[in-house]
Amino acid sequence: MPRLSMLDLVPVTQGGSIAASLANAADIARHIESLGFSRYWVAEHHGMPGIAGAATSVVLAHVGAATSTIRIGSGGIMLPNHAPLAIAEQFGTLDALYPGRIDLGLGRAPGSDGRVAHALRRNLAGDEQQFPRDVVELAAYFAADERLGITAVPGAGANVEMWILGSSLYGAQLAAMLGLPYAFASHFAPDALDQALDMYRRNFKPSARLEKPYCAAAFNVFAADTVDEAELLATSQQQAFVALRTGTPGRMPPPFPGYRDTLPPTARAMLDHVLQYSAIGMADDVARGIDAFVAKTGVDEVIIASSIFDHQARKRSLTITADAVLKVVA
Repeated sequence: MPRLSMLDLVPVTQGGSIAASLANAADIARHIESLGFSRYWVAEHHGMPGIAGAATSVVLAHVGAATSTIRIGSGGIMLPNHAPLAIAEQFGTLDALYPGRIDLGLGRAPGSDGRVAHALRRNLAGDEQQFPRDVVELAAYFAADERLGITAVPGAGANVEMWILGSSLYGAQLAAMLGLPYAFASHFAPDALDQALDMYRRNFKPSARLEKPYCAAAFNVFAADTVDEAELLATSQQQAFVALRTGTPGRMPPPFPGYRDTLPPTARAMLDHVLQYSAIGMADDVARGIDAFVAKTGVDEVIIASSIFDHQARKRSLTITADAVLKVVA
């Protein structure tokens, strides 16, 4: 049985507020903790009207205060946006607040466009090509490596679990070389999943942090007590993807009955492709979908991505998922 974790984009809904989204994030984390999920992840995005997780470490501090046992972390921090020392200090602080519970997933994408990247960094001296060096430097801060000439306070000696995230072969190669756990963003970028996992496992070099490969991959779930309701819930994410691909991202829209049928064939094909790793339906549908995904990929952990407009419906979807996969009584 795989472990379950959750990726929360901290969605901001039409008619909602950022304050409500952050309150929902804490409530969702408490909820999945009670269901037996292993970890809760927040992703760094910038300049996105429908996503409230830009200040990722601050959101994690908020979520940590609302929970007690579940691991919490970034899925991920986009390291090209930051000085490694700053991230060491932020996540060292989180580890001091919530010891033994902090994960630091790292990605090399900017999580934004070029204008936002420039605003974040003020210059473009740091870039994706420096990502491996920055990961090594960040690990050295946690290890209190004296060769740096600087001690991260907080940060030095922190018990932070570092991950490499990706949607291509690049991250798989780096995670294997450094002996770190690896997570793949198959919930929206499915193309290289099989090849990346194979590359990671074949090239993995044991490290002080990890003796053997450990990989996770993301999977969309829209679960409800009827198939019709689940299909309706899924339309909010479908609308959000179409808006993003057409350059008009906004706040998460409410469900739209029959939305897919209103789309031209090209848009339907796009949705079918990017959301191919999904389960939409009742508990049995979710169990079959996740079982097939695990059988195909052999992942150690399934990251549930679940962008649903209504907060209570989202919680119900996660309860059904836990019941189906972890055999929790709903």
